[in-house]
Amino acid sequence: MPGRRRHRRVGLLGGSFNPAHGGHLHISRLAFQRLDLDEVWWLVAPQNPLKPTAGMAPLAARFAAAKMVAAADRRIRVSDIETRLGTAYTADTITALRAKFPGRRFVWLMGGDNLAQFPYWSRWQDIFRSVPIAVFDRPTASLKALSGKAAQRFGRARVKPEAARRIAEMRPPAWVFFHTPLDPRSATQIRNGRAVLHNPEKRQDVISQVTTMTPRPTRPAAELDPGLLPRILASLDDGKAEDIVTIDLARKTTIADYMVIASGRSARQVAALTDHLEEALSPRRVAVEGKAQGDWVLVDAGDVIIHIFRPEIRAYYNLEKMWGDALPDLEAVQQ
Repeated sequence: MPGRRRHRRVGLLGGSFNPAHGGHLHISRLAFQRLDLDEVWWLVAPQNPLKPTAGMAPLAARFAAAKMVAAADRRIRVSDIETRLGTAYTADTITALRAKFPGRRFVWLMGGDNLAQFPYWSRWQDIFRSVPIAVFDRPTASLKALSGKAAQRFGRARVKPEAARRIAEMRPPAWVFFHTPLDPRSATQIRNGRAVLHNPEKRQDVISQVTTMTPRPTRPAAELDPGLLPRILASLDDGKAEDIVTIDLARKTTIADYMVIASGRSARQVAALTDHLEEALSPRRVAVEGKAQGDWVLVDAGDVIIHIFRPEIRAYYNLEKMWGDALPDLEAVQQ
């Protein structure tokens, strides 16, 4: 019936996000285009049962990093809802989400490499029967994925790509495989320092990701606060923060003018530095993420973004390299 409001269509992209990167954005944007979705939820898992705990960053750090990457698209929501639901397996998470949000039509999103290993997932056949699935090609994954046990078992439920815009409303099992433009980025490569974020020969890939982040609205110069950065630096210094670094972003991206990175020796000091900073910036409204855990706190003060880390978490993500020398001037890229 014309004008009738349909259920909201939501893509679910689950995983450890260790760390989040441009490949997750790539899949999410393809999902918006091909599946007619309203939102994509990134479900940051406390711990992926199929991955070792060694090398897994704390949940708060992974969640904060995912929020930064997801800022590139307002339709993406980053959630740690599995922590609140108490679910460890995708099958349980999907069941809980369907019960909690009956007005949503969910579609499970994943890369072709995950389809190949899907039979190792707990109750994988129940997942196929409970939610439509969209699979996006990954480098070298197509043949193995489409010839694997999962694809063969549910071969009759496969939907043609041209019909996939309706898949959220289809009764499962229903799944589609998209032979889409490939994205080579992976969390493993980023952690090992081999991904494009750390490859000076592929800086354009970094810029294309960073400069599409939601820009701040243009404001008159009179409304800018020239004392904001000095107040932030003074607060961190007064709280005995260590290794304070300021990165000028004005010529690199539109999300902020400056990024400040600092360390606290412990989770307790990180939280204390955050409290001291909020007090120093009052009555200015700021957004704060990660303070409860104290591993990595992100404070968005508008023109200045502040990251306060424990030292080992700071070394793990190395934002100075990602946002410093790795990014050429925005004007040079746009020429």
